[in-house]
Amino acid sequence: MSGRAQLMWDDAVTGYDFGDAHPMDPVRLALTMGLVRAFGLDTAVDLRSAKPVGDSTLRLVHRQDYVAAVRAASADPRSADQSYGLGTVDDPAFAGMHEASALIAGLSVGAAEAVWRGETEHAVNFTGGLHHAMPGSAAGFCVYNDPALAIARLLELGAERVAYVDVDVHHGDGVQAAFWEDPRVLTISLHEHPRTLFPQTGWPEETGSGAGEGAAVNVALPAGTGDAGWLRAFHAVVPELLADFRPQVLVTQHGADTHFEDPLAHLAVSLDAQRSVMESCHELAHRYADGRWVALGGGGYAVVDVVPRSWTHLVGIAAHAPVDPESVVPPSWRDLVYARTRQLGPGRMTDGRTPAWQAWEDGYDPADRLDQAVLASRKAAFPLRGLLT
Repeated sequence: MSGRAQLMWDDAVTGYDFGDAHPMDPVRLALTMGLVRAFGLDTAVDLRSAKPVGDSTLRLVHRQDYVAAVRAASADPRSADQSYGLGTVDDPAFAGMHEASALIAGLSVGAAEAVWRGETEHAVNFTGGLHHAMPGSAAGFCVYNDPALAIARLLELGAERVAYVDVDVHHGDGVQAAFWEDPRVLTISLHEHPRTLFPQTGWPEETGSGAGEGAAVNVALPAGTGDAGWLRAFHAVVPELLADFRPQVLVTQHGADTHFEDPLAHLAVSLDAQRSVMESCHELAHRYADGRWVALGGGGYAVVDVVPRSWTHLVGIAAHAPVDPESVVPPSWRDLVYARTRQLGPGRMTDGRTPAWQAWEDGYDPADRLDQAVLASRKAAFPLRGLLT
């Protein structure tokens, strides 16, 4: 097995472009890769591309009629069929949509294949994490569900236990739906409460069904949750579940939209807490999954100040070459930011926070909203897995 992590990248991913007025500006991907290079992390990883996924792989998750509808809208955006979620405000159709979406999915599938086959322990695709796409429709800025496709490919290759941990501010609904009845996949999502945020799913009571009962876990966090609560919730739920499940591969989604500067949501998490969870996922992969870790991006709409810094930390952690949070951002990257956006980039790789949290084992406050959220998740899901609440 290679000692170097793989970073999946292809310049063509910036073709995933819903238009100038859309929050998901592909400049966030270009700026992230620029910052990765500015810190020299591209030399600390094996930089790889991959082929776009074909129809046989897409059909592991998506219906053939939906793939056909994406292809048609990609060839002629004016013909987009809104019954498939295409040509909507969230998912406008654009020329080349199928090709760009299939490429991003291909990078995530390629990352999963490399980890499963022992080519590397860790693989990162920060362009992926498009977790809202459903088997038969686009949703929430997502056309093809690359996390679900990567997991489905792992199962196809023989994996019997795959854990998916999603810390995007939005519920990982599409991935949960894809494996709702499949006990081989444990999906864990920490997100802002569905009362206050799209997609209005991810209630604690959503735990899977049939053979998959207990294989979905949802932690719905109150709006305004900051570093201490977010980290407390993560550590109160995720490690215990992974210790019980013992995944052969850990797939994680690191949407940067939990940040207090994100314009589309209402959590108040810092870059430093995001980095702390990345480090924890890395450690949990080594502790419970023999080091097999596939790390994906996701949401994030503070495209200059937050997303590039967050995902550059992710790449550094996966590469075993973490970026010191106190590092000054290279001036060459800030020049790139100004040239591309006419904005001034951030000066350091930290928000100046020192994240800390109180362990769940030390007791909880039944009157505290955060603790109520954690307890609701544990009560709903843990007994189904034979765990104490």
